[in-house]
Amino acid sequence: MITQLEITLPLYKRGTHLITDIIRRELKELPDTGLLHVFIKHTSAALTLNENADPTVRVDFETILNNLVPENDPHYMHSSEGSDDMPAHFKSSMMGSSVTIPITKGKLNLGTWQGIYFCEFRNRSNKRNLVLTIYS
Repeated sequence: MITQLEITLPLYKRGTHLITDIIRRELKELPDTGLLHVFIKHTSAALTLNENADPTVRVDFETILNNLVPENDPHYMHSSEGSDDMPAHFKSSMMGSSVTIPITKGKLNLGTWQGIYFCEFRNRSNKRNLVLTIYS
């Protein structure tokens, strides 16, 4: 059986944000076993799984990504929406547009220190939509 819903995240500033609890709240009931696939419908934001305990990990994500893909590079051709536009698209491709999490005994089967991150790469954020699909 497949169940699907679309949710809109609250507005977030640029950075990496833990959204595991938001997703859990939206998923009223989970099957005993299955998979949750989370997909973001945007090209300048991303999703990933990582360390959920120490908030400095999120700060370091931003620092590392900005060093790898800096703004204002004179070689970028796609810059019509600002200096963060092309870097946001590239960071989105680097990080990914989806995550898949096992469901076990009616709960998301994340590791002890794992959380679902929403990565906002734009300086001025927009509403971001996620598609949550449960395969059971």
